[in-house]
This record gives sequence, structure tokens and C-alpha cells, in this order.
Amino acid sequence: MHLIDFDPHNLLLSFLVSMLLQAIFFIFAATLKTDKVTDLTYSLTFLILALGLVFLNSEAGPGHYFLAGMVVLWSIRLGGYLLVRIVRMGRDQRFDGIRENFLSFLLFWIFQGITVWATMLPVTYALSQPVLPTELAFTAGTGLWLLGLLWESVADQQKFAFKNDPANENRWIQSGLWKYSRHPNYFGEILLWWALFIAIIPLLSGWAWVTVIGPIFITCILLFFSGIPPLEKRYKKKFGDNPDFQRYHQGTSMLIPWFPARSP
Repeated sequence: MHLIDFDPHNLLLSFLVSMLLQAIFFIFAATLKTDKVTDLTYSLTFLILALGLVFLNSEAGPGHYFLAGMVVLWSIRLGGYLLVRIVRMGRDQRFDGIRENFLSFLLFWIFQGITVWATMLPVTYALSQPVLPTELAFTAGTGLWLLGLLWESVADQQKFAFKNDPANENRWIQSGLWKYSRHPNYFGEILLWWALFIAIIPLLSGWAWVTVIGPIFITCILLFFSGIPPLEKRYKKKFGDNPDFQRYHQGTSMLIPWFPARSP
């Protein structure tokens, strides 16, 4: 099998496209002081990169289209969900105190562009190859990706329905998948990106192994920065004095789904 030895051209191109898209939508968001396009741009950038890379590969075959299709399907699902959510919410609390500060808001958009580019590294490399083998690793990766997508989708839908029920205004969700993990949506997100990396492992050799930065990067972002930490802080501030919340927090896995601890 003929493989390209980590050709940097598509990596550079995908970086430039990612940053250009952020710049375009940042101007719109900063001018109107709006949050409505932020998460949508995140998902849209993945979609454009996946489709663009397939289009640029003159030797693209079924495996390439299937891999790109997984990214496109994920981006449409997530982008649609986040768009509906922000339209209902009106504003995103994450950006309170940030959207009004030009430099802070700009830095967020720059970081978002870098996040998309880094997360896409395995897919960018695979879609640049003349041949994409559909071996056992690809099959296993596809299965894990589907599990991650379903897990994330169900978790998002359960939380969306919970938060839009007036009866739950001052409550936290601890039912459905949220009974087994405090952040099941992020578990699904992390799983599906590791799955895509597993799917392309047969292609990797030499410097191409640095594409593992992709799933590592998104895992670290969600675990230590913009994913779980701010939500944990917000919930503790709001419900920290509630004994029932303390039991849920202490007895429920933070990320990886597991049976909750029995109450004493």
C-alpha cells in the first residue's frame, strides 16, 4: 500500500481554513455581541474541513467518503442541537464577561480554531491518503464511533428535555445516562474522537503517529479546561449546600459511566 509520508500541505491548509472561518464569524459575533454563531461555527468548521479534504483528494474512495461522512454526521447533529439550544437560551453564560471584551473574545475564537484543527489531525491525515483500508481497526473504530455518537446524542437530548421542563428549574439532572455519569455527553464526545483515531491506525507510521495529538487534545480540553471544570464549578456554586446533590456528586462517576454508589 502506498502511503504519503506525513505531507504537511493539507495540515497547513486545514489550519488556515479553520482560522479563516473563525475570523469571519468572530467579526459577526463581536459586532453584534452575540453567542448564537459560536458553537455553530465550531461544528461547521469540522464539516467544511471533512468535505473539503475529500474533494481535494483525487483518489478518494468509499473509505474516504465513509470517514468524512462520520465527521459530517456528527457535526450536523451537534451543530443542530447547539443552535436550537442557544436560540432557546438567548445567551451562553460561558461568555458572560468575555463577549464584551474584544481581546478575550478574540482569544476564545482563536483557541476554538486551533481546537478544531488539532482534533481533526487523524482525519485530516487519513483523508489525504490515496488509499484508506477498511480493515479490522476501521470496523472497530466505526463501531466505537457509533456508540460515542449515540451516547452523546441521547445524553444531550435527556438534558435538553430536563432543562426545558419548568418543574426542574432548581434541580440537576440525575436520570437516564446522567445516573451513571455526571457528564455522559462528554464521555460520548471523547469516545467518538478516539474511535476515529483507532479507525485510521493501519495508516500510521513514522511521524504520522503524532496525529494522536487529536484525541488527546480534545480529551484534555473537555477534562481540564472548557468542558467539565466550568460546569462542575457552576453546579457546586448552585447546589453545593444541598445534601442530595452532595450524594449525587460523590456517588456518581465524573466521566466514565458506572453504577452509582449506594446511599449509606
